Amino acid sequence: MKAKQFLATLLLISIFISCNKKNNEKALADGNATQDMLLQTIPDKQIPLGSLQTQSTDSTVQEPTEPQQNPAVPNPDWEKKIIKTATLKLEVPDLKLYNESVHKTIKQYGGYISQEEQNLTDEKSETVMSIKVPVAQFESMMDELPAKDVKILERKITTDDVTGEVVDIKSRLEAKKEMRLKYLDFLKQSKNMKEVLEVQEEINGIQEEIESAASRVNYLSHQAAFSTINLTFYQPVAGFKPTDSKPNFFTRLTAAFKSGVDWFAELFIGLMSLWPFILILIIAVILFKRSKLMKPVKQNV
Repeated sequence: MKAKQFLATLLLISIFISCNKKNNEKALADGNATQDMLLQTIPDKQIPLGSLQTQSTDSTVQEPTEPQQNPAVPNPDWEKKIIKTATLKLEVPDLKLYNESVHKTIKQYGGYISQEEQNLTDEKSETVMSIKVPVAQFESMMDELPAKDVKILERKITTDDVTGEVVDIKSRLEAKKEMRLKYLDFLKQSKNMKEVLEVQEEINGIQEEIESAASRVNYLSHQAAFSTINLTFYQPVAGFKPTDSKPNFFTRLTAAFKSGVDWFAELFIGLMSLWPFILILIIAVILFKRSKLMKPVKQNV
């Protein structure tokens, strides 16, 4: 009887142990399946197992965000200061229409006319402009100005790098400002009117240098921000020949002969204008010769 009870107890214990083992394996399998599902939803991110276990109760999983890096903004003081100047000379078929087109183009690119001059001669009608345009629009406007049916006679672009000059002036400007502050301290410590006047005179001189340097920096900065286009365009009249056309050999030979004749005529006219001096010189020579001839006759007597 005791043996049967002992065997029954062992059987119950083994059944209980096997049931617990199956429950643990099932729970582990369910946990692994949950982890696999989460990893499939985020294939490119590696998430530690511990974090999945602690966040298993959450319905959604948030991806870790990387810190955004703002693009580096260049310091304006480090930018180069380059002054661009262009010279453009054009021959146009219709001066009025091209003049209207130029004004529209200037307004389109955000520029302005700093100087304009119109000339009318027997040979041509000419307009001379000095245009200021933002440096970013300089190349585009240079390509836009030579319109259709326009002949380009001259096109030249020059650049002047003034970055070093601007940096040097700014350095000296800061030094002058520090010196002015020291003189202001000296002014507070002055004991009599003579010292006050001497220090004030130094401060005034430093202030003039500071204003001059600041004006120079502003001028160079403006020149570098706005490029200059010196535009000349004209409409020739009938029979007008451009100044850059070279004449042939016979034309040059005729011009040289005419120039020689003109030079000889000018020389002759110049000599004729000296006739009183020439007349006096001739009379003096005649008198000098007569006096030489008369001297021997007097000695013989």
